[in-house]
Amino acid sequence: MISVGDKLPAATLTRIGEEGPEPVALQDLTSGRTVAIFAVPGAFTPTCHSAHVPSFIRTKDQLAAKGIDEIICIAGNDPFVMKAWGEATGAADAGITMLADAECTFTDAIGMRFDAPPAGLIGRSKRYAMVVKDGEVKILHLEESPGTCEVSAGEGLLDAL
Repeated sequence: MISVGDKLPAATLTRIGEEGPEPVALQDLTSGRTVAIFAVPGAFTPTCHSAHVPSFIRTKDQLAAKGIDEIICIAGNDPFVMKAWGEATGAADAGITMLADAECTFTDAIGMRFDAPPAGLIGRSKRYAMVVKDGEVKILHLEESPGTCEVSAGEGLLDAL
């Protein structure tokens, strides 16, 4: 599993652009910048929808004041779902970047894969938040349970800065 001090692996995620699905190299978003990345088990799932995304909307300006250039949300959903979810939660209007890891390649590479077949969740991410500076993990907050959003909430990350 990825740890503080590790570099993020090269990864290409997906988002919906003006022409439809487009690849996004995570390295391009983190190189020379400080970003907050948070990941959720799934778009529209209860804790993700009602707690995790709203926590980053609430703390966006405070995080920016502490030097965070961009907030990125990653989930193991397709980019169409991520776009719709960003619109439904207000994350898109707040400027949070919603990225799809539909094949779970980034999530697997950092050791954060989560599977819960009884709930229909396969190839999903554990719930976490991290601060990444120039591609290096500086802060990492991992939830013990995918149904809780405490240390990985926007407020938890803000308190650690």
